[in-house]
Amino acid sequence: MSISVTQKKILKVLLDKSSEVDDLVAVEEPMELKLYYLDHDVPKEKSVSVTMRTPGNDFELAAGFLFTEGIIRSCAHIDYINYCKKTKDESKENVVKVVLKKEAEVNLLSAERNFYITGSCGVCGKASIEAIEQQSCFSIDFDLKITQQQILGLMLQMQSEQLNFKYTGGIHACAIYNAAGQLCMVREDIGRHNALDKLIGHFVIKNELPLNKYVLLLSGRVSFELVQKAAMAGISIVVAVGAPSSLAIEMAHKTGITLIGFLKEKSMNIYTHSQRIMI
Repeated sequence: MSISVTQKKILKVLLDKSSEVDDLVAVEEPMELKLYYLDHDVPKEKSVSVTMRTPGNDFELAAGFLFTEGIIRSCAHIDYINYCKKTKDESKENVVKVVLKKEAEVNLLSAERNFYITGSCGVCGKASIEAIEQQSCFSIDFDLKITQQQILGLMLQMQSEQLNFKYTGGIHACAIYNAAGQLCMVREDIGRHNALDKLIGHFVIKNELPLNKYVLLLSGRVSFELVQKAAMAGISIVVAVGAPSSLAIEMAHKTGITLIGFLKEKSMNIYTHSQRIMI
């Protein structure tokens, strides 16, 4: 059994009968992200975030979070990532340390501003869209084309690889596909944002950004923050099983992303930039 899944005793009720059985559930634990960097040659340590996540691919989560939130601009800024030493108050596996290189530029104000804005009103959300347009260093690929049938076939491919979801039924997933509609990678987490950060973080660590020749599939609904993260990685097409929010649609429109929702075996809704989909 993976570290993402644990076993719990439950009382299972079926009509007028009940029995005690073992059930598999998704693990949820806090992960603290600590950043180590130089500020005018002075060593600094900053606790950047504490997120509730499903253990697994923690280093990818850390790298993806730092990049998609605009705290770092490149994987070249990362020296190394590891777990902090275990203390009485910290679980070794739940505190991740990211050490940046001497020349790295750190933009912690960017993260703080984004966290504030995305929890605020619509006008602030529009201001955040403008900020993300300025932050992303990748251009969206308007020449990317994919067929309707390739899009409709994405979900079955991802479902076949959602191992933790098969065990628990309670975990989100996201997947990346090439322009031929072939599955390249899947990441799972109890948090939608974490799953996407893990996925993007893999490519950050491998120095394989931008992802403007790829298609992203999300297992649930689409919020503004998920489109924001996709834009930061240069992803051109975002597809979701669920519905997008109004601000997610606006974000996709302004950043040039083709946004698709309500993906089913035979249907989908295209909200923005439909020219990339060959009907």
